[in-house]
Amino acid sequence: MNKAWWLLWTVAACGQSAAEIAQKAQERTLSKSEHYTGTLQVMDAHRKVAAKRWIFDRIGSHGNSKSILRFTAPPEVKGVALLVVNHPDRASDQWMWTPALERDRRIALQDRSGRFFGTDFSFEDLEERDVNQFSYSLLREEAMAGVACWKLESRPRQTKASQYTASQLWIRKDNYAIVRIDHYKKGDVARRIDYSDIENIQGILTPRTIAVTDIARHSSTVMKIENLRYNLPIQDSDFTVEALRHAR
Repeated sequence: MNKAWWLLWTVAACGQSAAEIAQKAQERTLSKSEHYTGTLQVMDAHRKVAAKRWIFDRIGSHGNSKSILRFTAPPEVKGVALLVVNHPDRASDQWMWTPALERDRRIALQDRSGRFFGTDFSFEDLEERDVNQFSYSLLREEAMAGVACWKLESRPRQTKASQYTASQLWIRKDNYAIVRIDHYKKGDVARRIDYSDIENIQGILTPRTIAVTDIARHSSTVMKIENLRYNLPIQDSDFTVEALRHAR
């Protein structure tokens, strides 16, 4: 089956293209702003568990968003913060503030595949995915946790700098919620992200639990989202390098 016939078959099979499915999934998560507390359990390959907490704030959505994530516990990482400024047409800008050193530093593109302060999130994973920065294809329909899903493949466009060569996404057919993303480096899964305990909060589909597994390290981080609120009156001036240094 050539590529043209495959495309026609996949559109006819579900009545929508892969890009349309991905777009609808993104639309179900749109909000003007977001605030939550994340409680993280980080488990290494030896099953040793460390607890961390951070506060997350965002203004805007996807390709035009800004966010600040700030650790509140344990004491040795308290105050460490990351500012992410997402752009629709190029890679995000990122800065990290380390209070023990009293300095901020810009996170270079080549460093964004690294783990973020002992968690299994990479710096890139803390960006917001924007459907316009990826091309999509529909692989098949496949159940996940007993729920019917579309299984899509995405590949970063030329303007999207990424450590991942491709990603596979499972999107629920009943509500367009993303329940799993497998990120690939060349032919192997490098990182798996599972989204569960999905709730409708203020009309927005929201996973309350996010589990990230680093396949090579055999480590994982499970984050529980608490105190979540959308569409708060947050100021754009709160998302600058200067604000990153001085907010507490």
